Amino acid sequence: MNTNFDVIIVGSGPAGVSAAFPLLEAGLRVLMVDGGKQPDVLTPEADFLSARSNDTDQWKWMLGEDFHTLKMRDAVSPKLRAPTHHYVFDNFAAKNYIESENFIAIGSLAKGGLSNAWGCGVARLSSEELDEYPFRKEDIERSYETVTRRIGVSGANADDLSDYFGLDAWSQPPIPMDELHQRMIECYSLAKKKGLAVDGFRLGRSRVAVLSRDLDGRKACDLSGNCLWGCHRKSMYSSSDELSFLSKYENFYYQSGLIVKNISKNYSGVSIEGMQGQGCKVFLAKRVILAAGTLATTRLALDALKLDAKVRLQCCPTAAFLLWLPRMLGAQRVNSFGLGQLSFSLKLTDGISAFGSTFSTLGIPVSEFVRHMPLRRRFSVDLLRQLLSSCVVGNMFLPGSLSSTEASLDADGALKIKGGYSNSVNSLMSEATSRLRKSYWKIGALLLPKSFTKAQPGGDIHYSSTLPMRPRPIIGETDANGELVGLSGVHVVDGACLPSLTEKSHTLTIMANADRIGRILAMQMTGKFSK
Repeated sequence: MNTNFDVIIVGSGPAGVSAAFPLLEAGLRVLMVDGGKQPDVLTPEADFLSARSNDTDQWKWMLGEDFHTLKMRDAVSPKLRAPTHHYVFDNFAAKNYIESENFIAIGSLAKGGLSNAWGCGVARLSSEELDEYPFRKEDIERSYETVTRRIGVSGANADDLSDYFGLDAWSQPPIPMDELHQRMIECYSLAKKKGLAVDGFRLGRSRVAVLSRDLDGRKACDLSGNCLWGCHRKSMYSSSDELSFLSKYENFYYQSGLIVKNISKNYSGVSIEGMQGQGCKVFLAKRVILAAGTLATTRLALDALKLDAKVRLQCCPTAAFLLWLPRMLGAQRVNSFGLGQLSFSLKLTDGISAFGSTFSTLGIPVSEFVRHMPLRRRFSVDLLRQLLSSCVVGNMFLPGSLSSTEASLDADGALKIKGGYSNSVNSLMSEATSRLRKSYWKIGALLLPKSFTKAQPGGDIHYSSTLPMRPRPIIGETDANGELVGLSGVHVVDGACLPSLTEKSHTLTIMANADRIGRILAMQMTGKFSK
């Protein structure tokens, strides 16, 4: 057993890395452990259109040498079918003893976790959205700025979503839009001037953790269109890229390939036990930070607490849709940015809002659209060949408060998740469909009939609030510093500790909160303020 550590961080995803920086700056000895999985399929270096025309080995990253794409044809997301991302999701549920019913349980054992395959959407919570958080709003503002500047966020632009995202003061300029999105935003501005805008619908540039300018060895986006498959320029943020910066600290230690099985408290501190290869390893520290992702963290925490009660798991009801711009029919295919280019906020009934973004269809295999078309496959392919170059694809999220998903430990220590949504979700989805159809039509885009597709619970991969921070927490909850009640010295910094889940992208808030908690622990343990 190694007893030389001040803090052990379980997980090298965005939360774990964000907590690590202030602890290391304060001089604390920090051990980080993760599942250690790394890429086994190279991402294309040529732009998407050139690679599709000229790369004789493109089948290796589009289908996989073991035909991974075909084996995963029932998966919820194109990312799960991309061979370049296979390592990100591989074997997560089995290794972490997670079982689910009517719920898509996704996590990662990779270096950098799910940040290797995320949509890079970022947002800052408003003062009102932070009301449920048991600390002063000012306490997280510094962390929002620190993290935003560190990871590189683009999209700063004076538009109708500037206040909604709240990040422009610290962000890089936007990444250029493709012709279709440029037309949409121009038509939106014109419709507003004519008084045609639909009440409650706001449109603006997406704010994304993707570089429009070089930063710390990472290169700016070159519009290659390869976002789904991976970015060899590292324009898209992944916490795996920050491990090299952490490694520059002499007080940083890293154990890759260690899957933590349990946590325990004793008179000497807190220990973690895990498997590394065929061997068992135990490490001891004064404190342990759980940043393994909401699902894995929840199982570890409930198991350590010997708590068999059901806990609520929030996830966002989500849907996808396809928009056709008739006036752009026959538009030429050109390489473009493959993540969110425009985003929308839509006010619905009962104070509930929806949020979503639209993306270029370039870089996404035609098969991903054919599977959702209300036609026979042959006719769907023929139709999409004509339409796709004038289409954009969109997604939509509702707040996690509409989730009725529950999780609990079974007698064998496995985390059982039973998914569900509240009864109001179907009517809200119907209203959102109608409102989006009207709003987009006024800016020249037709929401294609039957294309609005609702996902199963968990399909959003936005999980949170199983171990929520509360002003007066009880067993199974956390305090303002993320410390788990009933297990002192164990802190939760990933999505599990969020008190609630809005419709907004939540990763930046997780990172800012982890940075905030890291600063607090650094001060408590050393008496030094972090930079």
